[in-house]
Amino acid sequence: MRVSAKADYALRALIEIAVRSDGTAVSAEQLGKAQGIPHGFLQAILADLRRADVVVSQRGQSGGWRFARKPETVTVADVIRAVDGPLVSVYGLRPEAVEYDESARVLQHVWIAARSSLRGVFEQVTIQDLADGTLPPGVAALTEDDDAWQPH
Repeated sequence: MRVSAKADYALRALIEIAVRSDGTAVSAEQLGKAQGIPHGFLQAILADLRRADVVVSQRGQSGGWRFARKPETVTVADVIRAVDGPLVSVYGLRPEAVEYDESARVLQHVWIAARSSLRGVFEQVTIQDLADGTLPPGVAALTEDDDAWQPH
């Protein structure tokens, strides 16, 4: 799986909003500066997140961006889907929509299994987990295997 810059920036911006304990809106300029995200790119990301009901914008003197719902209900999967679309796609199609001839049909099962595996992590980890610097036990356990840290 390839994590896009857009998904990475979106997650970093949301962590930045979540770590502010007072819940006040944060300007795009502040988010961009704190996380090193180019302003124009960040504005497009925030618009995607707004359309997905992850954040809302607030106008005025104390304007900026804040969560539309509690950060403990927003998962990494929600964010990736909001900015990049489905977790796994093959030629722009969801894995269940891909058709192969008989000899390659098993590939569809590989793509379905990959999506299931990604969901197992991305749908468990919330923005609040990330802001708190913690991971659910099952996800944290996956990082404890030395092989997980090795490039292959």
